Amino acid sequence: MQSSELYTLLEQNYQKFNQPAFIIDDPISIPHRFTQKQDIEISGLFAAILAWGQRKTIIAKCTELLQRFDNAPYDFIKNHQDTDLKALVGFKHRTFNDTDLLYLVYFLHQFYQQHDSLELAFVGPDKIKILNQKDRLEYFHNLVFALPEAPNRTRKHISTPARKSACKRINMYLRWMVRQDNHGVDFGLWQFMQPADLICPCDVHVDRVARRLGLIIRPQTDWQTAVELTLKLQEFDPQDPVKYDFALFGLGLEERYG
Repeated sequence: MQSSELYTLLEQNYQKFNQPAFIIDDPISIPHRFTQKQDIEISGLFAAILAWGQRKTIIAKCTELLQRFDNAPYDFIKNHQDTDLKALVGFKHRTFNDTDLLYLVYFLHQFYQQHDSLELAFVGPDKIKILNQKDRLEYFHNLVFALPEAPNRTRKHISTPARKSACKRINMYLRWMVRQDNHGVDFGLWQFMQPADLICPCDVHVDRVARRLGLIIRPQTDWQTAVELTLKLQEFDPQDPVKYDFALFGLGLEERYG
Protein backbone atom coordinates (compact mmCIF):
# COMPACT_ATOMS: atom_id res chain seq x y z
CA MET A 1 0.00 0.00 0.00
CA GLN A 2 1.39 3.38 -0.99
CA SER A 3 1.98 6.02 1.66
CA SER A 4 -0.81 8.23 0.34
CA GLU A 5 -3.28 5.33 0.42
CA LEU A 6 -2.24 4.42 3.95
CA TYR A 7 -2.64 8.03 5.06
CA THR A 8 -6.16 8.12 3.60
CA LEU A 9 -7.06 4.83 5.30
CA LEU A 10 -5.79 6.02 8.69
CA GLU A 11 -7.43 9.44 8.44
CA GLN A 12 -10.80 8.05 7.36
CA ASN A 13 -10.90 5.52 10.17
CA TYR A 14 -9.63 8.03 12.75
CA GLN A 15 -12.61 10.21 11.87
CA LYS A 16 -14.93 7.20 11.85
CA PHE A 17 -14.02 5.84 15.29
CA ASN A 18 -13.04 9.01 17.18
CA GLN A 19 -16.68 9.86 17.88
CA PRO A 20 -18.84 9.96 21.04
CA ALA A 21 -20.49 6.69 19.93
CA PHE A 22 -17.11 5.01 20.58
CA ILE A 23 -17.32 5.81 24.28
CA ILE A 24 -20.21 3.63 25.41
CA ASP A 25 -18.57 0.25 24.70
CA ASP A 26 -15.04 1.25 25.69
CA PRO A 27 -13.35 1.48 29.13
CA ILE A 28 -13.03 5.23 28.56
CA SER A 29 -16.74 5.34 29.38
CA ILE A 30 -15.75 4.93 33.06
CA PRO A 31 -13.99 8.31 33.50
CA HIS A 32 -16.66 9.89 31.26
CA ARG A 33 -19.09 9.38 34.13
CA PHE A 34 -17.39 12.23 35.98
CA THR A 35 -16.69 15.92 35.51
CA GLN A 36 -14.23 16.70 38.33
CA LYS A 37 -10.62 16.43 37.22
CA GLN A 38 -9.47 14.17 40.03
CA ASP A 39 -12.46 11.84 39.64
CA ILE A 40 -11.58 11.48 35.95
CA GLU A 41 -7.90 10.86 36.72
CA ILE A 42 -8.59 8.21 39.36
CA SER A 43 -11.41 6.36 37.64
CA GLY A 44 -9.47 6.51 34.38
CA LEU A 45 -6.36 5.04 36.00
CA PHE A 46 -8.28 2.11 37.42
CA ALA A 47 -10.15 1.61 34.15
CA ALA A 48 -6.81 1.43 32.33
CA ILE A 49 -5.25 -0.92 34.89
CA LEU A 50 -8.27 -3.23 34.67
CA ALA A 51 -8.43 -3.05 30.84
CA TRP A 52 -7.68 -6.72 30.46
CA GLY A 53 -10.05 -9.04 28.59
CA GLN A 54 -13.39 -8.34 26.97
CA ARG A 55 -14.47 -4.70 27.06
CA LYS A 56 -17.93 -5.59 28.42
CA THR A 57 -16.37 -7.40 31.38
CA ILE A 58 -13.87 -4.59 31.99
CA ILE A 59 -16.66 -2.01 32.14
CA ALA A 60 -18.68 -4.21 34.51
CA LYS A 61 -15.74 -4.67 36.89
CA CYS A 62 -14.94 -0.94 36.80
CA THR A 63 -18.58 -0.19 37.59
CA GLU A 64 -18.38 -2.54 40.55
CA LEU A 65 -15.22 -0.80 41.76
CA LEU A 66 -16.85 2.63 41.49
CA GLN A 67 -19.75 1.37 43.57
CA ARG A 68 -17.27 0.28 46.23
CA PHE A 69 -15.93 3.86 46.07
CA ASP A 70 -19.51 5.14 46.62
CA ASN A 71 -19.31 6.47 43.04
CA ALA A 72 -17.08 9.27 44.34
CA PRO A 73 -13.52 8.03 43.76
CA TYR A 74 -11.65 11.24 44.65
CA ASP A 75 -13.62 11.80 47.82
CA PHE A 76 -13.08 8.16 48.80
CA ILE A 77 -9.34 8.28 48.05
CA LYS A 78 -8.82 11.59 49.85
CA ASN A 79 -11.10 11.25 52.86
CA HIS A 80 -11.73 7.57 53.63
CA GLN A 81 -11.36 6.17 57.11
CA ASP A 82 -9.84 2.76 57.78
CA THR A 83 -13.30 1.28 58.29
CA ASP A 84 -14.32 2.42 54.79
CA LEU A 85 -11.66 0.16 53.28
CA LYS A 86 -13.76 -2.88 54.17
CA ALA A 87 -15.86 -2.05 51.10
CA LEU A 88 -12.85 -2.85 48.91
CA VAL A 89 -12.16 -6.29 50.37
CA GLY A 90 -13.02 -9.09 47.98
CA PHE A 91 -12.65 -7.10 44.77
CA LYS A 92 -11.03 -9.14 41.99
CA HIS A 93 -10.51 -8.94 38.25
CA ARG A 94 -8.35 -11.65 36.76
CA THR A 95 -5.08 -11.53 38.75
CA PHE A 96 -5.78 -8.05 40.17
CA ASN A 97 -7.16 -8.47 43.69
CA ASP A 98 -7.91 -6.53 46.85
CA THR A 99 -4.26 -6.55 47.96
CA ASP A 100 -3.40 -4.62 44.80
CA LEU A 101 -6.43 -2.37 45.13
CA LEU A 102 -5.81 -1.48 48.76
CA TYR A 103 -2.20 -0.59 48.06
CA LEU A 104 -3.05 1.64 45.09
CA VAL A 105 -5.71 3.38 47.18
CA TYR A 106 -3.05 3.91 49.86
CA PHE A 107 -0.58 5.32 47.33
CA LEU A 108 -3.19 7.64 45.78
CA HIS A 109 -4.28 8.82 49.23
CA GLN A 110 -0.69 9.76 50.05
CA PHE A 111 -0.17 11.38 46.66
CA TYR A 112 -3.31 13.53 46.68
CA GLN A 113 -2.47 14.81 50.14
CA GLN A 114 0.44 16.63 48.50
CA HIS A 115 -0.58 17.19 44.86
CA ASP A 116 -3.61 18.39 42.95
CA SER A 117 -3.18 16.29 39.82
CA LEU A 118 -1.91 12.82 39.02
CA GLU A 119 -0.02 14.27 36.06
CA LEU A 120 2.75 15.20 38.46
CA ALA A 121 3.24 11.48 39.13
CA PHE A 122 4.51 11.26 35.53
CA VAL A 123 6.31 14.54 34.91
CA GLY A 124 7.73 15.02 38.38
CA PRO A 125 7.23 17.85 40.88
CA ASP A 126 7.29 21.46 39.71
CA LYS A 127 11.05 21.82 39.97
CA ILE A 128 11.74 18.77 37.82
CA LYS A 129 10.23 18.28 34.39
CA ILE A 130 10.80 14.85 32.89
CA LEU A 131 10.75 15.32 29.13
CA ASN A 132 11.20 11.79 27.77
CA GLN A 133 8.12 9.57 27.65
CA LYS A 134 10.06 6.42 28.51
CA ASP A 135 11.50 8.19 31.55
CA ARG A 136 8.03 9.42 32.53
CA LEU A 137 6.58 5.92 32.61
CA GLU A 138 9.56 4.61 34.54
CA TYR A 139 9.27 7.53 36.97
CA PHE A 140 5.59 6.80 37.52
CA HIS A 141 6.20 3.11 38.17
CA ASN A 142 9.05 3.84 40.58
CA LEU A 143 7.02 6.49 42.40
CA VAL A 144 4.01 4.23 42.85
CA PHE A 145 6.14 1.50 44.35
CA ALA A 146 8.51 3.69 46.34
CA LEU A 147 6.47 3.32 49.54
CA PRO A 148 7.76 0.61 51.91
CA GLU A 149 4.28 -0.94 52.05
CA ALA A 150 4.29 -1.73 48.31
CA PRO A 151 3.50 -5.41 47.67
CA ASN A 152 5.79 -6.98 45.12
CA ARG A 153 2.82 -8.73 43.48
CA THR A 154 1.22 -5.40 42.53
CA ARG A 155 4.14 -4.28 40.35
CA LYS A 156 3.01 -6.41 37.42
CA HIS A 157 -0.22 -4.43 37.16
CA ILE A 158 1.58 -1.19 36.26
CA SER A 159 3.99 -1.76 33.42
CA THR A 160 7.30 -0.03 32.90
CA PRO A 161 9.62 0.32 29.89
CA ALA A 162 12.42 -0.71 32.25
CA ARG A 163 11.08 -4.26 31.88
CA LYS A 164 10.74 -3.78 28.11
CA SER A 165 6.94 -3.85 28.33
CA ALA A 166 4.94 -2.16 25.57
CA CYS A 167 3.01 -0.49 28.45
CA LYS A 168 -0.24 -0.71 26.49
CA ARG A 169 -2.59 0.23 29.33
CA ILE A 170 -0.58 3.13 30.71
CA ASN A 171 -0.05 4.53 27.22
CA MET A 172 -3.81 4.26 26.67
CA TYR A 173 -4.44 6.10 29.94
CA LEU A 174 -2.04 8.87 28.91
CA ARG A 175 -3.82 9.18 25.57
CA TRP A 176 -7.09 9.71 27.45
CA MET A 177 -5.61 12.35 29.75
CA VAL A 178 -3.40 14.26 27.27
CA ARG A 179 -5.01 14.23 23.80
CA GLN A 180 -7.35 17.14 23.19
CA ASP A 181 -9.53 17.58 20.13
CA ASN A 182 -13.14 18.48 19.43
CA HIS A 183 -14.42 14.90 19.09
CA GLY A 184 -15.32 14.42 22.76
CA VAL A 185 -13.61 11.09 23.42
CA ASP A 186 -10.20 11.90 24.96
CA PHE A 187 -10.16 14.41 27.81
CA GLY A 188 -7.10 16.61 27.26
CA LEU A 189 -6.91 17.39 30.98
CA TRP A 190 -3.14 17.47 31.32
CA GLN A 191 -0.84 20.24 30.13
CA PHE A 192 2.80 19.29 30.78
CA MET A 193 2.68 16.46 28.26
CA GLN A 194 1.72 17.14 24.67
CA PRO A 195 0.02 14.80 22.17
CA ALA A 196 3.31 14.67 20.23
CA ASP A 197 4.95 13.08 23.31
CA LEU A 198 2.58 10.11 23.49
CA ILE A 199 3.43 6.52 22.58
CA CYS A 200 0.78 4.49 20.77
CA PRO A 201 -0.97 1.84 22.90
CA CYS A 202 -0.07 -1.45 21.28
CA ASP A 203 -2.89 -3.86 22.12
CA VAL A 204 -3.63 -7.05 20.19
CA HIS A 205 -5.96 -5.33 17.70
CA VAL A 206 -3.59 -2.45 17.04
CA ASP A 207 -0.58 -4.76 16.81
CA ARG A 208 -2.27 -7.09 14.32
CA VAL A 209 -3.53 -4.33 12.02
CA ALA A 210 -0.30 -2.33 12.22
CA ARG A 211 1.70 -5.37 11.15
CA ARG A 212 -0.66 -6.08 8.27
CA LEU A 213 -0.26 -2.48 7.10
CA GLY A 214 3.52 -2.59 7.39
CA LEU A 215 3.69 -0.10 10.27
CA ILE A 216 5.49 -2.61 12.52
CA ILE A 217 8.47 -4.71 11.42
CA ARG A 218 9.89 -5.77 14.80
CA PRO A 219 8.96 -9.43 15.41
CA GLN A 220 8.16 -9.18 19.13
CA THR A 221 5.82 -6.75 20.85
CA ASP A 222 7.61 -4.69 23.49
CA TRP A 223 8.43 -1.07 24.31
CA GLN A 224 10.61 -0.66 21.24
CA THR A 225 7.75 -1.97 19.08
CA ALA A 226 5.40 0.68 20.47
CA VAL A 227 8.06 3.33 19.74
CA GLU A 228 8.54 1.95 16.22
CA LEU A 229 4.81 2.16 15.54
CA THR A 230 4.60 5.69 16.94
CA LEU A 231 7.51 6.88 14.78
CA LYS A 232 5.73 5.52 11.69
CA LEU A 233 2.51 7.26 12.69
CA GLN A 234 4.45 10.51 13.15
CA GLU A 235 5.06 10.47 9.40
CA PHE A 236 1.32 11.07 8.92
CA ASP A 237 0.78 13.49 11.84
CA PRO A 238 3.90 14.53 13.78
CA GLN A 239 1.93 16.60 16.29
CA ASP A 240 -0.67 13.96 17.15
CA PRO A 241 0.45 10.52 15.96
CA VAL A 242 -1.49 8.57 18.59
CA LYS A 243 -4.82 9.76 17.17
CA TYR A 244 -4.40 6.86 14.75
CA ASP A 245 -4.85 4.47 17.68
CA PHE A 246 -8.58 4.96 16.98
CA ALA A 247 -8.11 3.89 13.35
CA LEU A 248 -5.97 0.82 14.08
CA PHE A 249 -8.10 -0.34 17.01
CA GLY A 250 -11.33 0.22 15.09
CA LEU A 251 -10.07 -1.64 12.04
CA GLY A 252 -9.03 -4.48 14.34
CA LEU A 253 -12.50 -4.70 15.86
CA GLU A 254 -14.08 -4.75 12.41
CA GLU A 255 -11.77 -7.58 11.39
CA ARG A 256 -12.65 -9.53 14.52
CA TYR A 257 -16.40 -9.08 14.47
CA GLY A 258 -16.83 -8.48 10.75
